Amino acid sequence: MSSTNSIRHNLPRTLFDKIWDDHVVYQQSDRAKKQPTLLYIDRHLVHEVTSPQAFEGLRIKNRSVRRPNLTFATMDHNVPTSNRSLPLVDNTSAMQMQALKQNCNDFGITLYDMDSPNQGIVHVIGPELGLTLPGSTIVCGDSHTSTHGAFGALAFGIGTSEVEHVLATQCLWVNKPENFEIRIDGIFKNSHSLTAKDIILYIIRSIGTSGGNGAVIEYRGEVLSRFSMAERLTICNMSIECGARAGLIAPDSTTFEYIRDRLFAPKGKDLDNLINIWQDRLRSDNSAKFERTISIDVSNLAPQITWGTNPSMVIDITDSIPYPDEYSHGNDGLKKAALRALNYMDLTPGVPITNIDVDRVFIGSCTNSRLQDLIEASNVVKGRTVAPNVRAMVVPGSQLVKTQAERIGLDEVFKDAGFEWRDSGCSMCLGMNPDILSSGERCASTSNRNFEGRQGTGGRTHLMSPVMAAAAAVKGKFTDVREML
Repeated sequence: MSSTNSIRHNLPRTLFDKIWDDHVVYQQSDRAKKQPTLLYIDRHLVHEVTSPQAFEGLRIKNRSVRRPNLTFATMDHNVPTSNRSLPLVDNTSAMQMQALKQNCNDFGITLYDMDSPNQGIVHVIGPELGLTLPGSTIVCGDSHTSTHGAFGALAFGIGTSEVEHVLATQCLWVNKPENFEIRIDGIFKNSHSLTAKDIILYIIRSIGTSGGNGAVIEYRGEVLSRFSMAERLTICNMSIECGARAGLIAPDSTTFEYIRDRLFAPKGKDLDNLINIWQDRLRSDNSAKFERTISIDVSNLAPQITWGTNPSMVIDITDSIPYPDEYSHGNDGLKKAALRALNYMDLTPGVPITNIDVDRVFIGSCTNSRLQDLIEASNVVKGRTVAPNVRAMVVPGSQLVKTQAERIGLDEVFKDAGFEWRDSGCSMCLGMNPDILSSGERCASTSNRNFEGRQGTGGRTHLMSPVMAAAAAVKGKFTDVREML
């Protein structure tokens, strides 16, 4: 260790600083020049969409995968969530999935394909298989890799050329982001109607889609200590939507108990020894400095819902569609964005959002498709029926989640209410598979992005929690779920 690093390691450091420093392979001696640092990558997750060109690059250069035992692949973006016995209709999807199967076979990489009981969304199966561990570095060719930060891991999305670089070297050149602390304070009335999804939507609403640019956000505060891993995963998942490179939550006893007995997690005394290390090291020092810090008080938080075409266009469920001047506060750029969003979403300012009907309901995605999400949504729909004007679907985040849900009868609860019960996959989160909106359809969605055309050309997406989506399905319009629970 150099004298410079020795001095740095004796100074107060944030959780992010500690993980970063532990993984530095090479860095420029002159930090003022802000040159990228070479980091070692502990886990590389791969899916069918961003990997074909990366593997082809290896073939062209006659290179192998440096650490195939640290690389895991699944099919998720393109997979159909129903009628998997039928041939794929979309040729591009079929080619990408066949390419992933061939590439994993050729390069010796573990693959969870459509026939695997461990198949699922990459950011769901990573944690549930024990591939996501505290203090590790994790990358994937997918922007929502930030999800894994819920375990106190430095996890971020990378591009296809970077996927190739990690495959070949197990390292990656990265410019170090800033430290950004977001404290979540107050007495959170988590009474099954208010959720972690409401908190992260409110945070993005407060700081905007560029509020976290160039930063790794560490979420802190007493509220988080009471959250389950599923709730923490939701928070970190949407860090990317405010522009952050990654999200982090320090691991604690909740984290460690979740990891225990997972397939790839350390076992027995090995895990106990690691937990002792994680407890001692993986937290920000009391006097560590953050470049930015804000506090969010969630004591009076109401259920949140998006009205526009980016995840910061959020209002309380008790509010009306905002007027452009009200939303923009004198900012011409925001006013133009609001006008465009209102036109695309076919919304009229001043109308209560609870007056607006929905056509589709989607409960799923890497944000909200875990067993806890489905249990909470089922509590809303149990004994009720989906409104006649609504087509509603539940897509578990993995085949394991699906199996667990069926074991406790959730599938029957949803089917009895009129929901479609599907196999796992990214599904309607994005328009890369058969589960898409028709032009003009309005969807209550538990996913993470409401961009124009995200769920299908001309589709209109409103983001919300699973319980809020379930309430919309039953009522046929956006509804304050607190009235139903």
